[in-house]
Amino acid sequence: MDLILDIFNYTLISILVGISGAWIYLIKSMTDSFRLTPYLDKFNNTSKTKPKVSIILPARNEEEFLGKCLDSLVKQDYENYEIVVIDDSSEDSTGKIISNYEKKYPNIISVSAKPKPEGWMGKNWACMEGYKKATGELLLFTDADTKHAENVITLAVSHLNTFDLDALSAIPKMLTFDFWTNITLPMISTFLHTRFSALNVNDPSKKTGYFFGSFFILKKKTYQEIGMHEGVKHEIIEDGALGKKVKEAGYKMKMVRGEHLIEAIWARDKTTLWNALKRLMVPLYLQSGKIAIGIFFAIMFLLFVPFPIFAASIALPVETTSGKLLCISSAITSILIYIGAMIEVKVGLKLRLRYALFAPLGSFVVILGFLSGLLQAKRASSVTWRGRSYSMKDHSQSSISV
Repeated sequence: MDLILDIFNYTLISILVGISGAWIYLIKSMTDSFRLTPYLDKFNNTSKTKPKVSIILPARNEEEFLGKCLDSLVKQDYENYEIVVIDDSSEDSTGKIISNYEKKYPNIISVSAKPKPEGWMGKNWACMEGYKKATGELLLFTDADTKHAENVITLAVSHLNTFDLDALSAIPKMLTFDFWTNITLPMISTFLHTRFSALNVNDPSKKTGYFFGSFFILKKKTYQEIGMHEGVKHEIIEDGALGKKVKEAGYKMKMVRGEHLIEAIWARDKTTLWNALKRLMVPLYLQSGKIAIGIFFAIMFLLFVPFPIFAASIALPVETTSGKLLCISSAITSILIYIGAMIEVKVGLKLRLRYALFAPLGSFVVILGFLSGLLQAKRASSVTWRGRSYSMKDHSQSSISV
């Protein structure tokens, strides 16, 4: 019996050593990302032209946030731009808000999207409807719950021209409103600093490419040549899919930090948080169920498993060498997870440090959300977003590659 227990303990110790190594790598990647990712407003500006910019702003049931977004856009100091606002079959006063702003500001163009065709995600369809009315050489896509500093378009265009880019995306400050998002978002964000680091997006030799949907600007020609939103019409994470297409097509793209210039909302409440978590796992499962399940278990061990192991080793102390080593290794691994959470909370998301203390609970919510995404990926309504339910079972997803 003791031999079996030792074998079990040493197996767990080996796993924990691997998890600790992964977290050391994650923490290094996080610090490198924060330290080395360029800023939107810190560069030697050599831009001499001001091409027309068409801001494409889809909105569905956004009466709570749309006015604040438009207020930030109409105050831009850039001289040559238009704002194409698309009412995507809203059921609240969104359409009325758009109409009122159009009457007041001549550079606002109101578009009432036609009913969404079968096979399209709603936001993707609305963006295509807006694109048809856009007259600018550059297209800037943003979300209705995003706020922008008054010089952000000037900076984006200057950055694009100075570095001769085809596309540029800026990392926004993520606003959070509730306890569950505050403890969950840091645990998800830690992964963005590895494969999905801005440093990888900016490296032409890396395959990583994606956009933040709250702010990305690209040449109209580039947008057309990658197939526009029509080419990603069934993608749940359309900004990731578009960015990936730009990178794969060999266009020059860049991701910069813009947290001090752009504010966006990742999840508004518990319901949107839950659907956002599911939305991250569904594309993986639709590409490969087996690999997605493997990734789920890897994330579960990486984010959560060390905590219950440590708690069990404290609650049920074993006076064997393997038992003591298990307690020590699980403690070290748990501490590393806490360190990663604290760095992300303070440096990345700029939240109160106390939310990092709930890392085990935040990790548990992430795991449950991912599990729900796996279980519902092929159901008739696997994802609910902005008041619409979508079935993804007949659509492969490429926004996040396994």
